[in-house]
Amino acid sequence: MTDRHFMDEPGNLSDSRNPHIQDVIARRFSRRSLLTSLVAAGAVAGLGAAFPLRDALAQGGSTLAFKSLALKIDETHHVPEGYKADLVIGWGDPVAKGAKPLDLANQTAASQAGQFGYNCDFIAFMPLPMGSANSEHGLLFVNHEYTNGEMMHPGVKSASENRAKADKAWTEVEMAAHGGAVVEVKKEGGAWKYVADSRFNRRITGTTEMAISGPAAGTDRLKTSVDPSGKRILGMLNNCGGGTTPWGTVLTCEENFNGYFGGDAAKTGKEAANHKRYGIPAMERSWYGWARNHDRFNIEKEPNEPNRFGWIVEIDPYDPGFQPVKRTALGRFKHEAATTVVNKDGRVVVYTGDDEAGDYVYKFVTRGIYNAQNRAANFGLLDEGTLYAAKFTDEGAVEWIALEHGQGKLTAENGFASQADVLIEARRAADVVGATRMDRPEDVEFNPVNGRVHVMLTNNSGRGEKVPLDNANPRAKNSYGHIIEIIPPGSEKGEPDHAALKATWEMFVLAGNPAEAAHGAMYHKDQAETGVWFAAPDNVAFDPQGRIYVLTDQGSAQKRNKIPDGVFVADSEGPAKGLFKLLFACPIDAEMCGGAFTPDGKTLFLSVQHPGEGTNFDSPNTRWPDFKAGQPPRPAVVAVHRPDGKEIGA
Repeated sequence: MTDRHFMDEPGNLSDSRNPHIQDVIARRFSRRSLLTSLVAAGAVAGLGAAFPLRDALAQGGSTLAFKSLALKIDETHHVPEGYKADLVIGWGDPVAKGAKPLDLANQTAASQAGQFGYNCDFIAFMPLPMGSANSEHGLLFVNHEYTNGEMMHPGVKSASENRAKADKAWTEVEMAAHGGAVVEVKKEGGAWKYVADSRFNRRITGTTEMAISGPAAGTDRLKTSVDPSGKRILGMLNNCGGGTTPWGTVLTCEENFNGYFGGDAAKTGKEAANHKRYGIPAMERSWYGWARNHDRFNIEKEPNEPNRFGWIVEIDPYDPGFQPVKRTALGRFKHEAATTVVNKDGRVVVYTGDDEAGDYVYKFVTRGIYNAQNRAANFGLLDEGTLYAAKFTDEGAVEWIALEHGQGKLTAENGFASQADVLIEARRAADVVGATRMDRPEDVEFNPVNGRVHVMLTNNSGRGEKVPLDNANPRAKNSYGHIIEIIPPGSEKGEPDHAALKATWEMFVLAGNPAEAAHGAMYHKDQAETGVWFAAPDNVAFDPQGRIYVLTDQGSAQKRNKIPDGVFVADSEGPAKGLFKLLFACPIDAEMCGGAFTPDGKTLFLSVQHPGEGTNFDSPNTRWPDFKAGQPPRPAVVAVHRPDGKEIGA
């Protein structure tokens, strides 16, 4: 998620005294012996020369055969020699059967609801037919995170002007551009295209009716004047990351939902502290002005409405009639990921992060067992289980602490009258149990080859002001982000126990420029010689060989760093572990999202989000991907592959 809408409100961050991950990192590594496979550009407070990577498994170099791109920013995208990037679908392209093409002068909520939405993010590739490993025909599920009204609407100079000018009709266009899309895609004649009028194609928007399930469903805190049942919700908002389930559904994550609401939190009674903890802004700071045009976003009129957002939503892309379901057992916060793995005992584990400076990493473990023979039997699995928050210790251990009503301090005396309260206020529950505050945990994914779990920690430039410092912190302002590996027990034997309550952790990378000592960056020892570096790791994917693909989101820092966002690739094992190359470079001011491989590893689907952000419809600094006069840039999905038919990276 770009930092454009990352507006910290007073009380938005945790004010707990829980240890911060930077304290833990510094204390741990300041007293460990250091290996030579990962080195720092310069000394950092409390650290020696390097963070350790694992011992090299074999002699030799990188398994990546392509020549890295240079760190160049311009108006278009770039891929290495021998690769191509097909434009698959972009904002405004017709999705639903009979939908109209984009008409910039006459855009309506009805037309947008049938078209591909704005700011595509998470991508899932789901083969057709269901259950196959077909890598040239399938469905894409794509999130539409948020809108840039100033890029969609002529005559608007900035986001703040869009907020001020937006009337009810334009608000409803923006609602329709949120949510997600299911689109059938095929590779034909050596190129990827979407299938117009497919029976699978559908849009889910900010007003699509959804069910709600799990412990919070039907409770008083989810009831509103429009929905006295507390079981029916209109729409999903700010869907950023996601995941897929073993039974072929998609889990899509509501992230920065808070900014769509507005009002005086102090006037919302018992929800006041809750709204403050999640950063609900004052009316004049509401990101879009929706609260001005629709009462349900005005917290003074509907104080429970924000409690109906911030969930993980399950959608079946193979069934156009499936009603999306918000699964409350997985907790409410700014979800960035929902990565599932079937544990060795058959239970399903879902990893997720809360994308806020100073918030937490979580996992959910189902009570029931995955049934590979009966798809329908799995649809209730995510309604029963245990949500855990992670505590990272100085000694390199991870403790998963259960967020269960009645355990420890999660009691009525501390404001948790039920499990529904624990889940609705999952952040506060994690505060209370002593989880470790993190630097904006975004994607959390496991490597299918070695079982290790990678946590993308995008940045926290405010540490020192909003997060306490001490002399042991490695970087007083973590402007560049870092990546941590969680190693479940049994990983070395090829039998990782993702449901275990204890694991270990190691540092994978501290991002930044290894040629600049002041950055305190730490990569493979040869990284500085390549001239390649990145900042703000956001999403991550793994190819069939287990190589790591880091997708970045610098936001407004792109101008300062003078490097593009894109896809940075490295081996995750061996002597070249953590030695990165740039595979895909975004156009100017765009963020790199998505990252979905076909089963054969020969195509990588990517989302190019908000190209030209910071400019406007009338005077954009790029017109990617169409480059047509009078037309603004369009967020779009591309398919990266090789004309020679070989795997990406090979």
